Amino acid sequence: MKKPREIFKNKPNLLEETEVEQLLDYCEKLQDELVDLKFQQNENKQLIMLDMLKEIVKACEETEKQQKESIRFGLESPDFEVSISNLKRYLQVRCRENGIWL
Repeated sequence: MKKPREIFKNKPNLLEETEVEQLLDYCEKLQDELVDLKFQQNENKQLIMLDMLKEIVKACEETEKQQKESIRFGLESPDFEVSISNLKRYLQVRCRENGIWL
């Protein structure tokens, strides 16, 4: 989203106009309200679940990356039991925090 002041970057002298300043103030207030609305929507359990799933995918990708690197460099492979245990614990804590029961 463009910042309202960026609209006037080619004509900065317009920023000195009272009406333009009022309009920019109004736009900033609307942006703040939009941020508040998005924050309230984040309370939605569906969005929380989506966030958890993204975190899980990220953790799985990181574990896969570690395994590939360990094979490539001949290092000790990652301990998947610990990774799975951590993943389960993460899910349980997040579900408990947000009142989501699987």
